[in-house]
Amino acid sequence: MTSHRLPQGGLIDRKQVLSFTFDGRPYQGFQGDTLASALLANGVRVVGRSFKYHRPRGVWGAWVDEPNAIMSVRLNGRELPNCLATTTYLEDGMQVRAVNAWPSAQFDLKGGLDLFHRWLGAGFYYKTFMWPNWHLFEPMIRKMAGLGAVTADVDDSYVADQIYDECETLVVGGGASGLAAACAAAQAGQDVVLVDDQHALGGGLFRCERVEGLAPQNWIETQRAAIKAAGGRILTRSTAFGVFDHRMLGLITDRGFGVAPRLTRMRVKRVILASGALDRPKTFANNDRPGVMSLIAAHEYLVRYGVLAGRSAVALSNNTCGDGAIAALQEAGVKLETLPLDAGPFTVRGGKLIKGLRAGQKNHPADTVLVSGGLTPTLHLWSHAGGKLSWCATRHAFVPGDGPDWMAVVGGASGVFDLNASISLARAAALGQDPEPINSNYHITPHWPKPGSKGRQWIDFQHDVTLKDVELAARENYVSVEHLKRYTTLGMASDQGKSSNMAGLAAMAALQNCPIPELGTTRFRPPFVPIPIETYHGDHRGAGWHPVKRLPLEAQHRAAGAALCEYGGWLRPGWYGAGNAGDHIQNEAKTVRQTAGIFDASPLGKIEVMGPDAESFVNFVYYNTVKTLKPGHIRYGFMLTEGGIVLDDGVISRLGPDHFLISCSSSHVESVHMHLEAWRQDGNDPSRIFIHDLTQGYATVTVTGPKAREILQALDLGVDLSAKAFPHMTFREGQFNDLPLRIARVSFTGELSFEITIKASAASDLWASVMAAGQPLGATLLGIEALSILRAEKGYIMVGKDTDGETMPHDLGFALPRIKKKTPFVGDRSLRSAKANTQNRKALVGLRAADGGVLPTGAHVVSDAPKKKSLGYVTSSYLSPTLGPLALALVENGPKRHGESVDIWHNAEIKRATICAPCFYDPQGERLHA
Repeated sequence: MTSHRLPQGGLIDRKQVLSFTFDGRPYQGFQGDTLASALLANGVRVVGRSFKYHRPRGVWGAWVDEPNAIMSVRLNGRELPNCLATTTYLEDGMQVRAVNAWPSAQFDLKGGLDLFHRWLGAGFYYKTFMWPNWHLFEPMIRKMAGLGAVTADVDDSYVADQIYDECETLVVGGGASGLAAACAAAQAGQDVVLVDDQHALGGGLFRCERVEGLAPQNWIETQRAAIKAAGGRILTRSTAFGVFDHRMLGLITDRGFGVAPRLTRMRVKRVILASGALDRPKTFANNDRPGVMSLIAAHEYLVRYGVLAGRSAVALSNNTCGDGAIAALQEAGVKLETLPLDAGPFTVRGGKLIKGLRAGQKNHPADTVLVSGGLTPTLHLWSHAGGKLSWCATRHAFVPGDGPDWMAVVGGASGVFDLNASISLARAAALGQDPEPINSNYHITPHWPKPGSKGRQWIDFQHDVTLKDVELAARENYVSVEHLKRYTTLGMASDQGKSSNMAGLAAMAALQNCPIPELGTTRFRPPFVPIPIETYHGDHRGAGWHPVKRLPLEAQHRAAGAALCEYGGWLRPGWYGAGNAGDHIQNEAKTVRQTAGIFDASPLGKIEVMGPDAESFVNFVYYNTVKTLKPGHIRYGFMLTEGGIVLDDGVISRLGPDHFLISCSSSHVESVHMHLEAWRQDGNDPSRIFIHDLTQGYATVTVTGPKAREILQALDLGVDLSAKAFPHMTFREGQFNDLPLRIARVSFTGELSFEITIKASAASDLWASVMAAGQPLGATLLGIEALSILRAEKGYIMVGKDTDGETMPHDLGFALPRIKKKTPFVGDRSLRSAKANTQNRKALVGLRAADGGVLPTGAHVVSDAPKKKSLGYVTSSYLSPTLGPLALALVENGPKRHGESVDIWHNAEIKRATICAPCFYDPQGERLHA
């Protein structure tokens, strides 16, 4: 096979020879080669097969715009599917196979499908396989669908690193404009990160002879050194694949074959987009044959890899950027003939090997056809950020229109294809200066697809979309660009419109006899390039699947002998002390009733809602009436789903006229925050309501028990703690060590309680002071297990434990808002449904076992009928050191069953119990209001 490698030149290391196989045949390349450049150097023309017709395909582009050369690669026992040959760097020992081809790309048994192309046009499966039943054909069609195959091997070591980062200025693209912008910004004192997706900076600069008087490599090194000296960072082999909310860009860094990439979530103040432009194909008969290649790509293979696209070529170019490529290829020894655009119509002669190009009635022998249909700015990220596209009649391309003020577009991406002008404008953008007018030397003669032309003309190489498919879509009234895309699959999958969009738009515009900009464009979506699914998976495995949240006071709890357990996603003390856990739990609960307990309540939700519409908003999302709540006061309430089901219970404090603090359950903070945010954006003006989750920024220390007030008085918090000045369900502002804090009189134990909230950074000092004040009074440290006993004694529920997916507020004894609240609230309609008002709903009750034992949690309450039926189940059950065994349950028509004896069934054993009110301790609340 003829070698197409020049004896010298390129950026490859010729001292490092790398061996690999393609479809079972051995080849060699060099360090720095991509799979595509190595195959081209070895004279391999057929590198893959098209999706639908399995037509032979060759390399078209030189980088991310490549639609054809998709490979399955195996190395060191690890196999990855769908690797783009133009962006996958060669490594020694790679075993490479073309996807969508068997047994090889050169000879594919399914290549015969192309003989039936007349019956396999766009949307054929929608029409052909409806009779007699789609499901008869579906398994076969699904088996044939898609490119590549995923192996059944599981590799637990293939893990993508997850990085969170930020910078002031992110420059995307390491070509001339990107380097110039990054250098200017860094030298101006900005925190700069430059990302480029290739291993060597420079972009298309290697195709230039001189850059500001220097050789390209010298100019690049000068800019790189200046960026680093000014404190800038440079990330090579890193692709900015998407722009997401709140100025976050996703960056994926290639770490070599078989190693999972690194994902960086980069928060920025601004972006300078220097992503360049892509050469676009030309549409003519048989333009998909192996050997038809981008003229600019052929130039790139020459200067980067020392590879000739062919020995004899015909060039078709309609723009001035192709002139330099033609000259360079001719100088390198390619026998190259340039044809005028009016010499057509053009038809490629040959099959797997090109014989030449027919122009009109004349044949032009060649082994390669090089085409350049003009440059298309790469504006995917601009579109991700919400930027619009504007049509430029002189460049015959879409350029940046209106868009976000924090993103600037420079260089080829902005439609400026002149080197010196790109550098000048990039530096101005980096410094926030007004650009100077430029005189562009770029010229293009439009040469778009002509509907009705003879021959099969390919628009989307990867999906086998032809000009006739676009014509068919127009005839069937799929004339919208979005309908065209979905009906024909034009520009889908890895292409994302990089090589196919412009020709498809031009063809449809011609069919409708309208200008291209009037037709519009499709919306680009992340990712810009294919990325491994593992990148999305990230650390979501093992302990990283649902990372446990940690308390600011974890060290203090460990020092005190806490048994740390996971509760609602938090690592919290279950009890304190070694030895028998039950004894410690009983003692903690008993001491709280007698003296006081000190409890770390930091995980309690602290979600602030503020803004002009905050009052009406919280009144709407709460079951209870909130608008009557006065500043400085607290109210207990429920949040419901739209189905009227209890989502969360907690307290809400009014900090000011338009400022509220929601304290939700520890395990429900994320869900409540999402619930609030969803309703904020649905039916409300988001600019008048603001929601902030401050839970992990603050710590809460709770002191509860008869001597709680004495403990707090010893701390000198600047607050009158008397019952008259500071009643239950109010809060006060105070200070500790000159730091502001908030004290709330709310209780989850039924005792006099104070919740002290302060910045997390001051939590350890507050905890030490509370401990010191409580020790002389006999206070105990209180864990979750003892707290659970105390709350059950009072009949206080835990949503998700004492409720289920059908529990409504009136099932818990809170029926008044459903009757009296006049304004709408979330779930109100559902509370008035027939199901919500049946008499046999399961409601909260208490249970006492007849034998004085502890009832099993989850045990069923059953009827006495001959055929036993479950009336409900035990939700919580504890041994109280004060009251003995007690339990809570959800039982059908529970409130009317108080005093009734029922059977409790568990594991085929039956116990008797009496239904009672759920509040076992201090039902009048005298201790609560002490």
